[in-house]
Amino acid sequence: MLTRREWLTVMAMSAPALAARPAVSDREARIRRIVDAYSRQGFHRTGTDVDRVSAEWLCDEVRDAGLEPAREPFALQRVDPIEAAVIVEGRRLEGVPLFDGGFTAASGVRGRLGSVDRETEIGLTQAAPNTAAAGTLGDARRQNRHRAIVCVTRGGRPGLCPSNADTFLNPFGPPVVQVSSEDGTFLDDCARRGVDIQVVANVKRTSVEALNVTARIPGTKGSLLPVVVMTPRSGWWTCASERGGGIACWLELMRELRALRSPRAVLFVASSGHELGHLGINAFIDRRPGIVANSAGWIHFGANVGAAVDPGNTLQASDERMEALQADAMTAAGLTIDRRNPRGTVPNGEAEAVHRGGGRYVSAIGRSAWFHNPGDRGSDVVNAAMVARFADAFTAVAKALIA
Repeated sequence: MLTRREWLTVMAMSAPALAARPAVSDREARIRRIVDAYSRQGFHRTGTDVDRVSAEWLCDEVRDAGLEPAREPFALQRVDPIEAAVIVEGRRLEGVPLFDGGFTAASGVRGRLGSVDRETEIGLTQAAPNTAAAGTLGDARRQNRHRAIVCVTRGGRPGLCPSNADTFLNPFGPPVVQVSSEDGTFLDDCARRGVDIQVVANVKRTSVEALNVTARIPGTKGSLLPVVVMTPRSGWWTCASERGGGIACWLELMRELRALRSPRAVLFVASSGHELGHLGINAFIDRRPGIVANSAGWIHFGANVGAAVDPGNTLQASDERMEALQADAMTAAGLTIDRRNPRGTVPNGEAEAVHRGGGRYVSAIGRSAWFHNPGDRGSDVVNAAMVARFADAFTAVAKALIA
């Protein structure tokens, strides 16, 4: 149950605030500008030139929101694909290797193609984004009985929709080359006929530094535990709807909270390394021993916040009080809750690190037809009015937590 103070804060910051806000159109224009700028930067893969340029851009946006940004580097061995393809019957199907699987030499591997549930040299299967360690593909990787695996990716729209490398630091299984759903029918036919194919997943490793972008609102009472607001800023392709709405909400909370004389400090982190087992948020936590449990609460803007195409909202929370706080704020802001992650289960996204560390959190995960798709670009894939509602809802949550 919510305390009276928390309930009053949520009510005060929700529907009446939405009705009274004088410049909603300006705010929505700002949200669209942020999403469009982020999208135009390019492929937001961790530790790349685009990732660094995007970090500098985000620092400028933090300053524009009224806070002073900081850059926090962390090291990684970046995987750089040299060649990733499936060559079969005179056709070359370009792909993406699974970054937490095995790799091949430049010559690749050759063998007969067949379903992964059969004794074939090259296994064929299909998987939705971020299911590479589960189901048929996960079982085949753990059994490690194929020389390589070809995975047809099945996203909400046709295209090549890779999975994140959740076990990036502990890779396992044979090489896996992920290909577009548009190649699925052809490959199914090849597997039925048992044709010989070549699979290449040749990469190099590059030592690089990636950057988390952080900021801080100091609290008036230094003895109180802080509140942390986090969102990822890296991912597959341009990921406009996947990451853009969360980044915009992250910045909006800065604008809303900066003028308060908050008794608690509020820490903000936009982390890289999302698609590589959440490397960035883990680095943020490692720099601050004890921060997970010794916080008043964490707010997590996950994937697809305010997505415009095939949207849907999942609520994730650490405990009954945090779930009620988030649910009341979202409902009052006119946001639907389509699914609730059962309390006690490991949440999706960076909230997972807080969950495992025993911290309190609220987390919003959206749905988008463009999830992990190369077509996830431009500001039209995000509903700016919906993103503004998320910002209002989580400002209410933040104010309840810092009170």
